[in-house]
Amino acid sequence: MSFYSIDDFGAHKNSTELSTAAIAGAIQAASEAGGGTVYIPSGTYRTGAVILSSNIELRLSPGAVLSFSSDPEDYPVVESRWEGVKRGVHASCIFGMNLVNVSVTGGKLDGNGGPWWEKQRNSPEELQYPRPKLISFDGCNRVTLKDLTLVNSPSWTVNPIRCQDVTIDNLSIHNPADSPNTDGIDPESCVNVRISNCHIDVGDDCIAIKAGTEDTKERIACENIAITNCTMIHGHGGVVLGSEMSGDIRNVVISNCVFKQTDRGIRLKSRRGRGGVVEDIRVSNIVMEDVICPFILNLYYFCGPRGKDKYVWDKNPYPVTEETPNFRRIHFANITARQVHAAAGFLYGLAERYISEITFSDIDISMAENAVPGRPAMMSGIQEMNNRGFYLGNVRDIRFRQVTIENHEGPAFYIENGEEVEISGCQSRNTRQAEELVQQVTVAPSQEDLSGLEE
Repeated sequence: MSFYSIDDFGAHKNSTELSTAAIAGAIQAASEAGGGTVYIPSGTYRTGAVILSSNIELRLSPGAVLSFSSDPEDYPVVESRWEGVKRGVHASCIFGMNLVNVSVTGGKLDGNGGPWWEKQRNSPEELQYPRPKLISFDGCNRVTLKDLTLVNSPSWTVNPIRCQDVTIDNLSIHNPADSPNTDGIDPESCVNVRISNCHIDVGDDCIAIKAGTEDTKERIACENIAITNCTMIHGHGGVVLGSEMSGDIRNVVISNCVFKQTDRGIRLKSRRGRGGVVEDIRVSNIVMEDVICPFILNLYYFCGPRGKDKYVWDKNPYPVTEETPNFRRIHFANITARQVHAAAGFLYGLAERYISEITFSDIDISMAENAVPGRPAMMSGIQEMNNRGFYLGNVRDIRFRQVTIENHEGPAFYIENGEEVEISGCQSRNTRQAEELVQQVTVAPSQEDLSGLEE
């Protein structure tokens, strides 16, 4: 096996001097030989963007750290996606495009995101191009990321785009809870992705599955995704689907995971104008603790460009077109959620296209004793709430079986414009207010006042 140590190409160990050129030289030598392992010995190496080639494993010793520069000049501008739309962006700290058989393994990557976060918070106009991601591969086939510690990413931490056959195993990801848009792992328009054995503690979504927005010319589905044996702390969501879903998201299994203080648990979000379908999703064997809401399926999500337009928030029905998103065939089973604050679940479909074919089986939810009021979903007309049960709006063919909700206020199931909702073998325990188990109402569409809405 061809083996290329960056020290042999003039790298500067434990120095403030950049080793970018030495790493590039080792990659070029390996590539010219048809492929091989580029080795980072123990020690800390400062570097700018690392651009990989096909048939290369970038292997870090267990004591190795790649510490990335915070100077934009060290990150060339490339054409790739940013929040679902192709445009000029700074190359990621580790980047590759249209590659085959590429791996990054072992050691630690430190994105030194502090200066990038500061600009994003206080002077975003200084950022001529979007911030680098820590690792991103675009249009690649057979990608492996394994046994890595990833910290302080400038923006999203791991973002494979339009890739096939992606393995992500045993990553430990740590970004401060207040760091802006530092998602953990975001597969985007990818096929055949396996995410396992990861610990994720970040400032935004822990794992987010995406497929481009309405402004994305290439409509490529994100499909055949398996997520298992992961622990997730903080962040805005444990596993999130959307809101970039214009290319469709399908065939996703999420199992054997723990979420703690992730704001939301499993969160699906989109809105009119995006189009696309989210379908055939199965979520099982999950434990959640201290979350605002464990289950969110929201088709009136208003964050992002054009999110405050009337077309997005209006509760009156619109004609169904290719711009109408669709959530269907989504199944939850064997899930425990403790110390839930706002609501046991929030499902709200469009007036013209209901969320449909959803099941909840063997679910145990306990609301917090001293719940902090919050909004279960980013949607106009929804106020802060606490200790509520399931809130369902514009839904069809929904089944709840063996669902227990403890310490809630009001009905365990509040149904607004619901059809074929089946509730069997469900229990309400230690109800704070004695009301009926189910309250079902029909609400006429009305105009909404967007004043005071926050993202």
